[in-house]
Amino acid sequence: MSRKSFRRLSEDIRRRNLVEATLKVVEQHGLHGATVRKVADHAGVSAGLIRHYFSSKDELVRAAYAYLTGLLTSDAAQSALQAGTQSGAAPDIALSRFIEANVTPPNLSGSKVSLWATFIGRVRSEPGYSEIHRESYRDFLELLETLIYPVLAGHGRPMDPATCQIQAIALNGLIDGLWLEGSLDHGLYNTDRLPAIALTAAEGILRLPDGTLSRHQTSS
Repeated sequence: MSRKSFRRLSEDIRRRNLVEATLKVVEQHGLHGATVRKVADHAGVSAGLIRHYFSSKDELVRAAYAYLTGLLTSDAAQSALQAGTQSGAAPDIALSRFIEANVTPPNLSGSKVSLWATFIGRVRSEPGYSEIHRESYRDFLELLETLIYPVLAGHGRPMDPATCQIQAIALNGLIDGLWLEGSLDHGLYNTDRLPAIALTAAEGILRLPDGTLSRHQTSS
C-alpha cells in the first residue's frame, strides 16, 4: 500500500475502524479464526455492514495487512516530515528521526511484529499479499532514498540514484532487523539502546562522520 493509498484509507473512518478491528481479531484468533462475525462483534457493527464495504473476508483481511504495513511507514514518515519542516532543520535530522521512529514505540511493538509475522506467511503463496508487500517495501525504500540523498549531498558523498537505492536497501535491512528483534523483547539487552545502535550503524553504512545522525537522537 502506497502512502497515498494509506492516507485515503485512513481518512475513510468507517473502513479504518473495520480494518483496525480486523487486526485486533487476527491478533487474538489468528487468520483462520478471524471470522467476519468476530470482526463485526469487535467493531460493534453488523456483518452486513462489513459486506457493504468488503466483498469477502479475504478482501477485508488483505486490507488489514495493507493498513498495517502502511501504518508502520506512515508513523516513521511523519516523524521525519515534522523534523524536516522545522525552520533551518538539516537533512541529517529528518533521516535521524525516521530511523529512530522505526526502532521505538509505537512502531517497536510486540503486537505489530506478531501481526506482521502472521501475515508474512501468505506473501510467498498468495498474489494479493505479495503485491501489498512489494508495494509497501518499494514505498519504504523510495522514502529512504529521498531522505538519504540530501544527507549524502551535504557531506560530499556520491548521491546518484543507484547509490541512494543501494544505501536505502542496506538501511532497510538494518531497520528491519532491529525492529524485529527489538519488538520480540527477548530480554538479551535493553531496547532503549536501539536508537543509538541504529543511528551509529547507519552512519557506518552511509560512511558519514561519527555523530552525524546519532547526535540528533531524541529518545533516552
